[in-house]
Amino acid sequence: MKLLLLLTALTAAPAALLAQATPPAAPAPNPAWTDHRRVLPDKLRQVPVGLTLWHTPNPVYPKPNPEQPGGFVWQHSTMVRSEVGQELTVVECGSFIWYSEVGWQANLHQNPAEFAGLFQCPNGRLRPGRTYTFAQNYRYAASARGLYGGDALWYVLARDPAGKLYKGFGLIETEATPQ
Repeated sequence: MKLLLLLTALTAAPAALLAQATPPAAPAPNPAWTDHRRVLPDKLRQVPVGLTLWHTPNPVYPKPNPEQPGGFVWQHSTMVRSEVGQELTVVECGSFIWYSEVGWQANLHQNPAEFAGLFQCPNGRLRPGRTYTFAQNYRYAASARGLYGGDALWYVLARDPAGKLYKGFGLIETEATPQ
C-alpha cells in the first residue's frame, strides 16, 4: 500500500509542477480603453477639444497627512476653462487611472451637479475664458503600504448651446515616494 501511495505521489508531481509553471490568465478585457494603438480611452476619442484642463502641482508627491497619523496625502488642484468663445454646459467629469500594465481604467465619474460643487461652477455652466478650480483634488493613503505611483487622466465633457460636444483633459502624475 505504501508503495502504491508513493508511486501515485510521484506520478502526480510532474502535473502539479506543470500547473504551477503555466502563466497566469490574461487580464480581463478593459472596456474603458479597447484600442491600445491609440493613447486616449474610448470615451475621449473623436471628440473635439474645447476645454483646457490642468493640475498643479504636477507631478505631485505624497506628504504625511496631518489629519491621519501614519497616513499620506497627495495635494493638488485641478482647473478647467472653456476655450470655444461661448458658454458650455458640463455633461460629465471624471478620470481614468493607469497604474498597471492593463492601461487606462475608468476611475471617477461625476455628474454635472457633482462637478458644479467640486469646481465651484454654478449649474455646471462654463463661461468662456473663466477658470473653475477643484481646489482640493486630493488622493489619500491610510499608511505607507498604500503609497504607489500612477497617472490619472482627468476629463470634462461639455456641450455648447447647439448641442456640440467638447472635451478637455489633463494628466496628473502621482508619485510614490515622498520628497
